[in-house]
Amino acid sequence: MYNSKLLSKREYERNNAATRDERMAWWREARFGMFVHYGIYSYIGRNEWVMALENFEIDEYEQYADGFQVREGVAREWAALAKEAGMKYMVLTTRHHDGFSLWDSKINPYNSVNRGPKRDIVREFVDACREFGLKIGFYSSLMDWRHPDSFLAGCDSEARRRFSGYIMELNRELMANYGKIDILWYDIAYPMESWEGWNSLELNQMVRGLQPHIIINNRCRLEEDFGTPEGSIRPTDRDWEACMTFNGISWGYVDSEQAMPYSYNAQRIVHMLNSVTGNNGNLLLNIGPTPDGSVPEEAVEPLKQVGRWLKENGNAVYGNERRIAPQYGLHGIHGVSAGYSRGNALYVWNWIWPAGGVFTLGGIISKVKAVRLVKDNSLVDFEQKGHRVFLKNLPEKAPDEVLGITVIALEFDERPRHDRATNYPQLHGGESLNDRK
Repeated sequence: MYNSKLLSKREYERNNAATRDERMAWWREARFGMFVHYGIYSYIGRNEWVMALENFEIDEYEQYADGFQVREGVAREWAALAKEAGMKYMVLTTRHHDGFSLWDSKINPYNSVNRGPKRDIVREFVDACREFGLKIGFYSSLMDWRHPDSFLAGCDSEARRRFSGYIMELNRELMANYGKIDILWYDIAYPMESWEGWNSLELNQMVRGLQPHIIINNRCRLEEDFGTPEGSIRPTDRDWEACMTFNGISWGYVDSEQAMPYSYNAQRIVHMLNSVTGNNGNLLLNIGPTPDGSVPEEAVEPLKQVGRWLKENGNAVYGNERRIAPQYGLHGIHGVSAGYSRGNALYVWNWIWPAGGVFTLGGIISKVKAVRLVKDNSLVDFEQKGHRVFLKNLPEKAPDEVLGITVIALEFDERPRHDRATNYPQLHGGESLNDRK
């Protein structure tokens, strides 16, 4: 399958490294995106893996394809909500592991144009993203429960050749037919255990030949541009993105009434944004649309609330400047807050506003120049004594009226130095930090 023009792995990775900062610049600024898991499994409503987990026969599962009816205009509703929520990009499951393509595929007739809604849902998604100024991401499964060669490919070279060719052509259609695409988000590189088994080097060079500015995740068994820890926040030393369900149960739609108690409220979403962005990552937060494509009701109001909060506090979230957490973690500035430094500022996100308006920050080694509320840039009175900063004349209630999460920025003449509990050398390997200048 390899041809004479194929770059070696070393050459390919060197070329990618040379252009990565330019290609990743918008993504590092964005920090917040929407994942959309949508397909036949949404109609069934029992998890996106329902076909495999309930051991459906293939023809039994396929009977649901014609019941999968997508209401007109739902992609615009997804994009409108993402925009209102302060998200900057979207990623759609163009084809999940059940093998059903949401576009007019010539290589895979099992698709949404021939069955179900009889429409190209990917086209509608792309058009909606462009209308609302959102970057466009395509999720593309490397696994296919329906394809006869999918699992044989791990032990049969001819099956591997046929199946990898099939995956190649599916992705060629996605990359060639929809204009500029910003993200290719692979998933589930089974059963092959190496990039060689997937022909990932050839596959991704084809992708980049058609989409030279695209960024690609690391699930094709090549490192590519960014990592994708799933279901938890696990920072890495490279670009990374935490992908999270909305309820901790399912990526695809499940009954809204029953899912509601498990679902995130706006405060928990902002808390995740702090944990992710404070460690130089992105948050890709999922919605699982209902059978007809509507946004599930439990997600709508929390996302709108987050958007209202970000309109006032977005300076603490967006941007590609490197963030540095205190030595002892994000709780290391104040017990009911979390923080990190960025440039010459220290951002403190307050989860619990202290009673009586008394607010003391410890471990601030550098000299503070000014303190401001991020929401309106208004100055906060303060006094600094040693490594303690006392914020004064504060209101009884949190100044943030949207979620009660107030962000305060301490400004310095240089990148601030900060630590935890500097009066207590027990926390610093016996070293006394109280005399640091």
